[in-house]
Amino acid sequence: MPNCEFRLRISKYKSQIENPRIEQLVMAIKISKTFMMRKLHQLTGIVPLGAFFFVHLFTNSKSMSGAEVFNDAVADIHHIPYLLFVEVFGIFLPLLFHSVYGIFISAEMRSNALNYGYGRNWFYVFQRVTGVFLFFFILFHLLNLRFGAIPGLESYGNAVAGNADKAFAIVALEFQNPWIFIFYILGVTATAWHLAYGFFLFAVDWGILIGERAQKMALYACVGLAFFLSAVGINAMVAFNKKCGLLPSALCEEAEKKGVVEPDGSKRF
Repeated sequence: MPNCEFRLRISKYKSQIENPRIEQLVMAIKISKTFMMRKLHQLTGIVPLGAFFFVHLFTNSKSMSGAEVFNDAVADIHHIPYLLFVEVFGIFLPLLFHSVYGIFISAEMRSNALNYGYGRNWFYVFQRVTGVFLFFFILFHLLNLRFGAIPGLESYGNAVAGNADKAFAIVALEFQNPWIFIFYILGVTATAWHLAYGFFLFAVDWGILIGERAQKMALYACVGLAFFLSAVGINAMVAFNKKCGLLPSALCEEAEKKGVVEPDGSKRF
């Protein structure tokens, strides 16, 4: 009996020592998993999705040069080798992960912007709000123009995908609906902000920007980038129904002489 009691005490003592260590190990694994998921979330937002946005913006800006140039640009995209592989693994899967995990992060968000009126607190809130909004905007955009699958809209049954020769007319006619146009302005602006401020967060979290002065200057640069990308995107949208968009039409005169600029959204497909 004494032996049994002694062993019981030893066992109890060992469990008191080992249990905290096990708990610490489990906690470390959880922290490590969260850390890796956050890093992957940031990385997918910058590399595949950020690169895709710039390519998308560049292609849409071809609208300034008229229907023929824009349609040719869309056709070039459709002729990319292994396009399905690029779309699935380079765009759709990263987008799905980034969006879903971003909403998960937003759901856990505890904002102190109302308690502390610092600019970066509000920027953080805007980042989360735009992220949630973009989830629904991108879903709408894909169903609307990519697949032409929303009944009641001009693009219904006329997806841009597979109709490169009609791409300009499809988008131009869609943007003649003022509600759709306003919704897309909000979408472009939210995307520009989310990406630009995402660059800043990425640089800070990955240790690229360390000093306070460097972070401050980079923040100003990223805010400026957000305004610039918004302006470029909105101008491209306007150009589908107005020659040269918001820029002076004289800038497009040379292209017009060559018969390139034809922003006629009244043409049905």
